[in-house]
Amino acid sequence: MPRDIPVGNGSLLIAFDTAYQLRDLYWPHVGLENHTDGHAFRFGVWVDNRFAWIEDARWSRHMRYKDDTLVTDVVLSHPDLQLDLVCHDTVDFHENLYMREIRVTNRGESRREVRLFFHHDFHISSHDLGDTAYYEPERRAVYHYKGPRWFLINTAAPGKQADDAHDSVDGWHIGVHQWACGHKEIKRLQGTWKDAEDGVLSGNPIAQGSVDSTVSVHLVIEPGGTQTAYYWLAVGFHFEEVTRLNRAVRQRGPWTFLNRTETYWRLWLHLHRPDFADLPAQVSSLYRLSLLVMRTQIDNGGAIIAANDSDIASDVRDTYSYMWPRDGAMVAYAFDLAGFLEISRPFYPFCQQVLTKEGYLLHKYNPDGTLASSWHPWVREGHKELPIQEDETALVLWALWNRLETWKNVEYIKPLYRSLITHAADFLAAYRDAETGLPLASYDLWEERRGVTAFTCGAVWAGLSAAARFAEAFGEITLAQHYRTAADEIKAGVVHILYKPELSRFVRMAVRTSDGRWTTDPALDSSLFGLWYFGMFAPDDPRIVQTMLAVHERLWIKTEVGGMARYEGDGYHRQTDDAANVPGNPWFIATLWLAQWRIAMAKNREDLKAPVTLLEWCANHALPSGVLAEQIHPYTHAPLSVSPLTWSHAAFVTAVQEYLRRFRSLP
Repeated sequence: MPRDIPVGNGSLLIAFDTAYQLRDLYWPHVGLENHTDGHAFRFGVWVDNRFAWIEDARWSRHMRYKDDTLVTDVVLSHPDLQLDLVCHDTVDFHENLYMREIRVTNRGESRREVRLFFHHDFHISSHDLGDTAYYEPERRAVYHYKGPRWFLINTAAPGKQADDAHDSVDGWHIGVHQWACGHKEIKRLQGTWKDAEDGVLSGNPIAQGSVDSTVSVHLVIEPGGTQTAYYWLAVGFHFEEVTRLNRAVRQRGPWTFLNRTETYWRLWLHLHRPDFADLPAQVSSLYRLSLLVMRTQIDNGGAIIAANDSDIASDVRDTYSYMWPRDGAMVAYAFDLAGFLEISRPFYPFCQQVLTKEGYLLHKYNPDGTLASSWHPWVREGHKELPIQEDETALVLWALWNRLETWKNVEYIKPLYRSLITHAADFLAAYRDAETGLPLASYDLWEERRGVTAFTCGAVWAGLSAAARFAEAFGEITLAQHYRTAADEIKAGVVHILYKPELSRFVRMAVRTSDGRWTTDPALDSSLFGLWYFGMFAPDDPRIVQTMLAVHERLWIKTEVGGMARYEGDGYHRQTDDAANVPGNPWFIATLWLAQWRIAMAKNREDLKAPVTLLEWCANHALPSGVLAEQIHPYTHAPLSVSPLTWSHAAFVTAVQEYLRRFRSLP
């Protein structure tokens, strides 16, 4: 299932699936240590001796965010239970505290007791060995822990009792009404969630090993009336930390944390709200939401994570919860365009720290800066080769130059100049074919083929051009000329090798054989966009125009869904063998690249109508919450692969910013 309505604060990330089950809980880094390991935390309702878990197909679900904030707005209704629920979820903007408000309306004709059940299938630090769950009576809370990973679960309901603790909010009972701690995934035990289905929990106080827990909170609701309950989960490194958070909620009221977080994200967003000119409301709404969703996927330590959707692991036993430097650079670039200077500030020092001593960035990194898993080999035909995608190193320099141009923050750039900028640029300038000047072979941005690709050439040209500007700005004129000469040689090599007059367009890749000859791959690929976007060629260069028109013609999906495929014959998550009409699944990034070219080509505002339809296409094919997947089904437009994909949202933000700038500049 895709991950809908993620909420987070850059340290704690909570993500739900489309059935409103909590499925991913990352902490202390976004993308690192998923304490659910993708298992569902169930949410259930008991009333009139009837029980339904939230994944029950009879629930009607509307899952969205409140406008312009990272607080969810989930509306649930069950015809058999005669109940309506409105839930608001958030992660506090400052504390590692997940909070849910549940407003329950009784549509029955009598006074009824409603019991809400919350189940926790922890796999602390992504495995279930050696966990402990226990009920603590003084705080009426359940704790889960393993080593320096602690989780406290508690609830609040109206109706303070005589024995309630003195530090609880007046008029509210703080503490779970029922609890059970038990074993699961061993000896055929399913877990304490089964114990909840009769509306009564066992009260078992502790379990260790592979364990789970379930707690409940009870409401009594008059016919036609509404009552509110709160549930929270505090996260910390030790008992005292999570207990402190619980104490703060008891003293100040759980609604305080919901309200302040809602206000914070609205302030965060509105301080950089642009004039949306003539863009449709659905486009401006998705722009604002994209910025919020992007923020949930960025670790406070600087790692910009590609996607946090653990369901992808069921296919390949790995995830997208890594920092690809290319994806990170494109996201950082989008934030800088949008005016959010601070968000991408830690990203470039992160890249500085992980840059190899030779001056290149490797495939991908964990959120803590350690090297991530990879399928790029270090040897080919008995010889060592670098397992890199060279565009990843180059685009960091390109995005960083844009940051300096935009924000003029020389003090920020100074410590990065020698250790990141010139160090990486020296590698880019040297890692080239002596005869043609082209970059040496590396893996393409899709991580599927090795050669000299058009996108990589455009990116390396841009990285060296950026380095030349940096060197010139820092007074190193000779060094600047060295980088500029290398960039010029790359461009000449692209014209010589990758442009095919017989096709009247560029090709996506060339490979040099052992006898020195060049073979080319003429398949149409949306990433040919990189030849003009990073500045090597003008968007209206006739060779680029013919290339982009061919890309549009051959890669547009000829179904009712529409959208652009990545490339001809794309087999990743392929849904049909009809290659003539569906060369691949529609990708948001590929569709937005076409929009960006149309924006760059516009000569007047009338010309901007075409890219607006592509922006609207993205909004129309998002999840109802506004979340963008990596790709969608070519017939049903259901999300495919991971969701949300951070780069999809960043590409949308970038395209809107480019549209607005073009709109203001045109008659």
